[in-house]
Order: sequence, then structure tokens, then C-alpha cells
Amino acid sequence: MNIVHAFLNRARSHPHLAAVTCSGQTLSFGELATRCHALAAYMVQDMQLAEGSRVVICMENRAAFFETLFASWIAGLSAVPVNAKLHPKEVRQITGDCGAALVFASDHLLSGLQPVLADMPQAVPLVSVDDDAYHAMLRHSPMPCKDMQADNLAWLFYTSGTTGVPKGAMLTHRNLLGMSLHYGADIDYVMAGDTMLHLAPLSHGAGQYSLPHIFNGGHQVIEKSFSPELLLDGLQRYPRVSLFAAPTMITRALRAAEGLRNAGGNLQTLVYGGAPMYVSDLLKTLEVFGPRLVQIYGQGESPMTITQLSRQDHQGNGDAAHLARLASCGVARSAVQVKVVDDEGRELPLGEPGEIITRSDTRMLGYWNNPKATASAIRDGWLWTGDIGSFNELGYLTLRDRSKDMIIRGGSNIYPREIEEVLLRHAAVAEVSVIGAESADLGEEPVAFVVLKHGMSVTQQELDTLCLDNLARFKRPREYFFLEDLPKNNYGKILKTVLRQQLRRSN
Repeated sequence: MNIVHAFLNRARSHPHLAAVTCSGQTLSFGELATRCHALAAYMVQDMQLAEGSRVVICMENRAAFFETLFASWIAGLSAVPVNAKLHPKEVRQITGDCGAALVFASDHLLSGLQPVLADMPQAVPLVSVDDDAYHAMLRHSPMPCKDMQADNLAWLFYTSGTTGVPKGAMLTHRNLLGMSLHYGADIDYVMAGDTMLHLAPLSHGAGQYSLPHIFNGGHQVIEKSFSPELLLDGLQRYPRVSLFAAPTMITRALRAAEGLRNAGGNLQTLVYGGAPMYVSDLLKTLEVFGPRLVQIYGQGESPMTITQLSRQDHQGNGDAAHLARLASCGVARSAVQVKVVDDEGRELPLGEPGEIITRSDTRMLGYWNNPKATASAIRDGWLWTGDIGSFNELGYLTLRDRSKDMIIRGGSNIYPREIEEVLLRHAAVAEVSVIGAESADLGEEPVAFVVLKHGMSVTQQELDTLCLDNLARFKRPREYFFLEDLPKNNYGKILKTVLRQQLRRSN
């Protein structure tokens, strides 16, 4: 079972169908398949990459994402898509952790990656997908697709944890096939020629949900970055459009759509997730775009597949039951088990909050080279999500809290601990705590509360520079508050709830 067979079958049956369009250039299914077979052969025959080797894919949205992803699978390799917004040192950490044998990157990212990857104990080839050498690889004599076992690693999805150290969720061919089948069962039946508009990073949810779409003959239209104008234009320009978006992207599009007639255009399905969406925003979205919304709740460890709030669930007359439903994240997906339990794993009564656990064929195999984290996350076959929620009597799950204190900025996950660890490197910083502050445009922004060592000082500019030297720009705190002490309980644990209260008072 090789997940890429679904794409290759479509390329065989409909070679002239448009597969990918980016920057005004379109590749048909046949052309894309030919390029992928050639690139796979180059990696196996010329670069001598062994089966199962990890291939890092670090680039902005572009057609080469699909070329390198599918070629890796044809060659029997494991893909490691990485957010292009990460700092080069963060990409280096992931590259080293997974023992990557090759890194594909864009020219734009090359200058930042070259020095940090050159400093690694073992050399890792770095290939730009924008230069002539890469295009020569796409003309290599092709190789046939390798057969794989269902539980072979296909996609290594890096997600930070409470320690701030990224962990690689091992997603198998079985996991990705299950995710794709669930899409067809619960979200949409994709027809050949349907459009998927990509405005969110392909390295994450948008890329994962492209798979069931392209496997069934969908046309992937790729924009290199998001803007409300591109979203609205795409809905008018292309037929039967689906897209995956973070709530902040939707709210920005709503503002840009004010005064427009038929702003929804050819929208077929708007899948949103990755962060909470306020009910008032949902009602406005339904008013502007119509009953075409589907919410999904998932994690990298169970990709895009835990619960869903369907199109039908979004519809209603605005009564209490309808509004309560919109505040939830829906019901368990097809062939997915979801429970809310206490610390001992005992299922809790309806309405009582506890940790959400799930079990299905989309549940990850475990964390790469991290048995301790795997044992904590997977117990008796169940994935412990770290999220807190409760069920109602109809089976709708409502998220109550994020136990990992994750900050979600514009659909991108930020974990406070990784920022705190960087700030604590400064000689003047004694203690620090990072929380999320509400943002009208981006959902949340990180802010830092800092305690300095006695007699020492530091400027905000120094702390900014420290963060920018070690973290992606979007993770940099937008404000710093200097305190004499951080609020703590009797056990010495920092009380982030008190910090949030202080932040609200200061605003």
C-alpha cells in the first residue's frame, strides 16, 4: 500500500486533466506524474537514497511541493514537510532530529539554510527547486513506484510540545489513506475538475487535505501567500472551489467582502479549523458565503480527523440549540472513536470536561525517536490529545481549553515554552512566562512577562533580537511586561490565569 498510487491511478486514467496551477503555469496529471517518476529515480539512482530515508521539504507554496512529496513516495522515501516561516535554526533542528538524507528548499530560503545545515555533524545535500539542476532532475529516466507496507512512514509531521522541542508525529500510508477516505465520507465527494484553492501553507493542513482532492481528479490552484483579495478573486475565477482556511483568514475575507455582491462566487466547500471561531463570526460567514462551511477538529497526530461540524450542522434558525451547535466542534468522524476522560482514563459523564482521547486508523504510529513522548500520548491504542472538552447529549464535542497553553496566531501554532527558553538565554532574564493576547486580526499574539535578575537591565530591542536570531518572526512576542515577580501557587507553578487577568486590565 503506497498512498501515492491514488494519484498515479488518476494520472493514468485522466492524463490531460489539470492537476496543479501556480504562478500562471499549469501541469496536467500526466505531466506531474512524469516529473515525479523522474525525480524519484534521481533520488534513488543518482543520490543513492535508501528506502525509508527522510526528505525535508521546506518551501513556500508552489508546484514543487507536490513534485517533491509525490516523488518521495514513489521512491519509497518519507516526506518531512516543514513550515517555510520557521527560523533556519529551527529547520536545522528538525533536519537533524529526523536524520534527513536530503533537503529541498526554495531559492528564497536557501541563503538562510546553507550556513546552518553546513554546520551539521553529517552533511545533508540541499537542493533548490528553483535552479537548473533541479529541473534537470525532473528530466531523469523514470522509475516505477515502489510498493510499501501500510504502516511504513509516509509523512513526518513536526509539532512542538510543552517542552518546546519539536516532535515528529509519524504518519503512515495507512494514516493518510484513512484521512483521505474520511474526507470523502464526511466532507465532500470530489469530482474531476473541482478546484482546491491553496492560500494556507501546504506543509500543514492545506497540504494534507489536498491529497483526497487531487486523488479524485481535483485541480490544485496554488497561491504563494494569503490575502483576502486572492481568496475572493479565486472564488469568482475558478469552478467549484474548495479551500482550507484558518478562522483569521475567514474574518479578514469577510471585511474585504463588505459591499460585494455574490462574494461567495463558486465556493463549494470552506473547511476551517486550527483555532476557535467565534459564533458571531460564523453567523456572518454563513450570511456572506452561504451554507458551505465545514469545521474540522484534528491534530498532526491524527491528521484532520477527529470531529467535524457539517454543512447541515451550520444551518439553523439562530435559536439556542443552533448557537450551541455552532460553538461546538461537531461529532466524531466516520470510523473514529472519541471519548472525554479523567486522568485515569475513565470516561466522564455528559457535560463534564476532561481530556479528549481518540482512536482510529488515522492515529499516528508514534513520535519519531521519542519513545517517552509516544508512551505519554498513546495509551492502550488511544491518542491523548492534551485538549480539554465535553460532550453534550447529542454527541457534539465542545473544546473547553488547551491544556498545553498553545497560542494560535493566524492559524499557526506557537508554544509558549519554546519562546520562554529562548528569552531565558539572556544573562539578565531570571524568569519569563509567555501567554497569548487577543488580536482582532490574528486571533492571538504572544506577549512575554519578564522578571530580571537583581541589578541587571535589558531593552525590548535586545529581547527582540534574541528571539529573531533563534525563532521564526511570527513567534516573537509583540509586547514585553517587566514584573518584580511572576504570580505562583503554593507549588511554585506560574499562574498564567493571573497573568491573563493582568493583561486584560492593562488593555
